[in-house]
Amino acid sequence: MLKFIVRRLIEAIPTLLGVTVISFVLIHLVPGSPVRVLLGNHYTPARAAALTKEFGLNKPLWEQYVIWLGKLLHGNFGYSYVYNKSVAGLIGQAIPHTLVVVVVAIMAAHVFAVFLGSVQAYFQDTVFDQVVTVINYFFYSMPTFWLAVLLIIAFSIHLNWLPSGGIVNASLAHPGFLDWLRHLILPVASLFIVSIAGWARYMRSSMREALLQDYVRTARMKGATEFRVVFVHALRNSILPLITLLGLSLPTLLSGALFVEEVFNYPGMGVLYWKAAMSYDYPVIMGITVFVGAVTVIGNLIADILYGIVDPRIQYL
Repeated sequence: MLKFIVRRLIEAIPTLLGVTVISFVLIHLVPGSPVRVLLGNHYTPARAAALTKEFGLNKPLWEQYVIWLGKLLHGNFGYSYVYNKSVAGLIGQAIPHTLVVVVVAIMAAHVFAVFLGSVQAYFQDTVFDQVVTVINYFFYSMPTFWLAVLLIIAFSIHLNWLPSGGIVNASLAHPGFLDWLRHLILPVASLFIVSIAGWARYMRSSMREALLQDYVRTARMKGATEFRVVFVHALRNSILPLITLLGLSLPTLLSGALFVEEVFNYPGMGVLYWKAAMSYDYPVIMGITVFVGAVTVIGNLIADILYGIVDPRIQYL
């Protein structure tokens, strides 16, 4: 297992390097400059030239990349042009908030998708199955940011049950856990609803095939209850595709979190990335890109390990 993990991490290095090269080139090809954004109304050619030289933007693009990569290999993500703080520090402040939203959404969506998909497969082709399928397709086709807006309109504006944004109520001198939890519900719900719509469909298809297998018929002939047949015998094999989706879903959820956090003004990685993109803050954009790439690699590795734990027939060489 250890050799497998080390090999996968080594194989991920060229992929991460490729991502950084493409991202570095693309963000510098976008029209605009951080110098003009920072100077604003105080822009003059002399000041622009001085700031461009200070940031090293006057050097060839390949040289800028080599310098940035050299710092990265030494654990230095650089300094933000806008915030004048280390990129690592900015990410360190934002990532806990994003991880809370993404991890809670993933865990809740996977648990509910397993249950919903299993029940759909058991009652396949019934009215219940057809209604749930239509609802799943409806939410699966809905953009995350649009669902977030609808949730705000419904639960914040019309019903006034939940706050429309932020992480805590700024008017409170000492906001507590419950206030933080209330602000967390709608961002998590946005990612949860969109995620479960797709995962439940995969689970339904996988469980439907599992229920037709010989070992399921054997369990029924031995007198096992339907609950045990579905959620013990069939579930172990049918859940395998969902474990694979766990690793593949991380980049999707993180990108979805970007829009969700912007809609809810939630101070996580998404808002940080959005502000960096709007101000051409190249070090922050690259720092978040590297972080998301690393999380994607680790997520796929975790999914492979879990796959082997759930299915003992899989051997890692």
